[in-house]
Amino acid sequence: MLFPKKTKHRKWQVMRKSPEKLMSPDTRGISVAFGEYGLKATTNARVDSNQIEAARRVISRTLGKTGRIWIRIFPDRPVTEKAAEVPMGKGKGDPDHFMFEVRPGRILFEVGGVPEAVAREAMRKAACKLPLKAKFVRREETRV
Repeated sequence: MLFPKKTKHRKWQVMRKSPEKLMSPDTRGISVAFGEYGLKATTNARVDSNQIEAARRVISRTLGKTGRIWIRIFPDRPVTEKAAEVPMGKGKGDPDHFMFEVRPGRILFEVGGVPEAVAREAMRKAACKLPLKAKFVRREETRV
């Protein structure tokens, strides 16, 4: 599972954003940069480290030994949770896991070194492991 080696603040405050702002497209990480094919988010969601790891494992199994994978998101936001049957009050809970807030348009995974049919199948399986809708994208070749 992915998590930061060191964080400045152990607990983050709750981010309160309007639904319109969360549904607005992302401005960074929106193009395929490393591989030939990618998985692009079309809806917003909170993806935790377990879901990223599950998607990575299914991609690596589908690609085999020849394919290369790039994970373009990193879960750096801590999520706290109170223990079971603890009364209300007495402060914020302890950090439970880490997550990443995905907005539409963000490239989540990239693959390279495999035929398009294999990459498309790997990305389809990975999208089933994530709590969002995603689509398969191809790298745009810019020739001058």
